[in-house]
Amino acid sequence: MGSVRPSSADFPGGAPPHVVAGEKELDAGAQFVLKSRGSWIHCGYHLTTSIVAPALLSLPFALASLGWTAGIASLVIGAIVTFYSYNLLSLVLEHNAHLGRRHLRFRDMANDILGQRWGRYYVGPIQFLVCYGAVVGSTLLGGQCMKAIYLLSRPQGSMKLYQFVIIFGGLMLILAQIPSFHSLRHINLVSLVLALVYSACATAGSIYIGNDDDDNNNNNNNNNNNNNNNNNNNNNNNNNINNNNKNNNNNNNTGQYYAGSSSKGPRKDYSLHSNSETRVFGMFNALAIVATTFGNGIIPEIQATLAPPVKGKMFKGLCICYAVVTATFFSVAISGYWAFGNKTNSLILTNFLTDGKALVPKWFILMTNVFTILQLSAVAVVYLQPTNEVLERAFADPTRGEFSMRNVVPRVISRSISIVISTTIAAMLPFFGDINAVIGAFGFMPLDFVLPAVFFNITFKPSKRGFIFWLNTAIASVFSVLGVIAAVAAVRQISLDAETYRLFANV
Repeated sequence: MGSVRPSSADFPGGAPPHVVAGEKELDAGAQFVLKSRGSWIHCGYHLTTSIVAPALLSLPFALASLGWTAGIASLVIGAIVTFYSYNLLSLVLEHNAHLGRRHLRFRDMANDILGQRWGRYYVGPIQFLVCYGAVVGSTLLGGQCMKAIYLLSRPQGSMKLYQFVIIFGGLMLILAQIPSFHSLRHINLVSLVLALVYSACATAGSIYIGNDDDDNNNNNNNNNNNNNNNNNNNNNNNNNINNNNKNNNNNNNTGQYYAGSSSKGPRKDYSLHSNSETRVFGMFNALAIVATTFGNGIIPEIQATLAPPVKGKMFKGLCICYAVVTATFFSVAISGYWAFGNKTNSLILTNFLTDGKALVPKWFILMTNVFTILQLSAVAVVYLQPTNEVLERAFADPTRGEFSMRNVVPRVISRSISIVISTTIAAMLPFFGDINAVIGAFGFMPLDFVLPAVFFNITFKPSKRGFIFWLNTAIASVFSVLGVIAAVAAVRQISLDAETYRLFANV
């Protein structure tokens, strides 16, 4: 199992208060992939890469389905609830570590707290689906960003999307061989910086287009006012030149500027969809996007990288992560929705190109996409770690050295096959984002919103008369319902888009 016996140095009294009888030694997955050598700042890098990912570029689209008030409220609630939930998970992990049962994997927590069946048949499978789905989704998005760069330089180019997905898969084939989660700490530091940079680019691009919008409005309004004043003067001075006045009025009507329209961006319109059914399902789909964007799904695996003692380290790492979350999520979401209104696309960067025309300098779009591609590779390799752990546990020998030929050969082969499969799925199913929405609703919602509250209440047994018990119960209940509704909305979206689905489609 993935539980670690703490050393006597971890406890003031010189020995742990309780050690589980019959506890097994670490398997190869825990020993090689989830080695516990990191500091709290490394934990912050891992957390940031797993949460602050290019999925945040979809937040303006979510706001377009929710409107200003509900959209901002959902971001605030999502940030508060996930920060709180991740702290609950961390406290449960610290408590069990203090009792001599340091859990290194989500399914180990479920086994110990809920029972073997929950870990084996529910938590383990949905975590695997969520994480491997994130790898496939990152590979697909990486290919789409590469294609965007290609079309920017060669608008009539003949290369297809699946070819760019394969190229990105080749990069992943190399990164997948990095042996352990802890080995990613430097890559994830670079990933943190890249996330800040492309978020700043997305925000700056939106503001640039939006400001141009407002400047054009002001100039046109001033011109219209001047024309109207001239018309009034002409009318007052000479009543016999009605024909000229009519011509002037016609010119004014031709140059009339609708509020929010621009020579660059689309007409700003913040109204919600008029069809009530579409509006309601759109709102639930938007809530699923927000929840998935804040989702993590690998908190225990990240905390497993911490060197003992672990107490308090995860909280510091979460503070680093949520400082970056606040700086990126809110700036991108608000600026993108402000600039494009309900014309916001599912990926804000695609709004920077309209009918093949760049609304910002081409070098700016190129730079932003390059930063996004680089960070996507880091995100994908982070979410590959649970799969690597399973493969290592199945094929590696924990009694042999990590870099012995006996363990290196199976590692390279199994991880390469894993990447080939994920790349093939991404290339075959360019509509995988719709499928991933269903996986996210069934996966991220329970893993990140429901189970932390349940684990905490079972482990610490807070008083049923107290605030904490009912707060946790309310969070678990509300997000269970939201998860089901979001899954229904995601399935509905699949049915609406089904007629456009084609294997290896060039979208």
